[in-house]
Amino acid sequence: MSGLRVADLGAAYGQAAALDGISLTAAPGEVVALLGRNGAGKSTTLKAVIGLVRVTAGTIALDGAAIGRLAPHERARLGVGYVPEERRIFAELTVAENLEVGRQPPRAGAPAWDEARIWRLFPPLAELRRRAGGRLSGGEQQMLAVARTLMGNPRLLLLDEPSEGIAPILVAAMAEAVRSLRAEGLTILLSEQNLRFAARVADRAYVLSQGRIAAEGAMAELLADRDALGRHLSTGP
Repeated sequence: MSGLRVADLGAAYGQAAALDGISLTAAPGEVVALLGRNGAGKSTTLKAVIGLVRVTAGTIALDGAAIGRLAPHERARLGVGYVPEERRIFAELTVAENLEVGRQPPRAGAPAWDEARIWRLFPPLAELRRRAGGRLSGGEQQMLAVARTLMGNPRLLLLDEPSEGIAPILVAAMAEAVRSLRAEGLTILLSEQNLRFAARVADRAYVLSQGRIAAEGAMAELLADRDALGRHLSTGP
C-alpha cells in the first residue's frame, strides 16, 4: 500500500508503556486525524513514526518500505516531515532564513516546494519574510514550522496539534492550508484535540485512549457517534 502503514505498534518511555497495539493507515491525498484526550497517545504515535520514542513492537512502513528501524534523520531523508507541537523554529533567523534551513532537493513522488509556493500557501508569511522568527505570533510561528518542513519536500507530513494556541482567523488559514496539501497528494497524519479543526480537514480519524485505538472510521461517522466522542474526547463538535 502507498502512504503510511503502522501495524501493532508498541512504544515506551523508559519502562512505562505508552502505546499498545496501534494499527493505522494513511493514503496519499488523505488527511487522517488522531483524536483523544491529553495523554491518550496521539503525540507519542507521531513521535514513533518519526523515530523519537522507543518502539517495542510492530512495524512502520512508508510507501511499502519498512522504516521502523531507521534513525529519525534517515526517515526524514526518505520523506517523513514532522512538525512538533513545540514548533521549534529558529527564533534568531528570519522567516526566509528558516525556510532556507529546511530546503532539500526535489523528491520523487512528492510535491516540490520553494519560497514562491510557500508564500501562496501562507500569504501572511510573505509579508513577514524579513522578520525574525521569535517576533512572530504563535499562529505565524505555526505556519512557519509547517512551511519549513514543506521545504524538505516530504511525502508524509506529521502535524502535532496544528491548531493549538493560535487565533481563530489563523486556525481557519491553517485548515485551508491542510486541505491544499491534501489536494497536492500529500499523506498527512495529524494529532488534534480541537474536534472542530479535525472535522474541517480530516477524511478519517482514529480515537485513542490510554495508548490504544478505541474507535476509528470516516470523520463524518465518528462525528455522528456522540457516545464514542463523549467517552474518549474532552468536548464535542
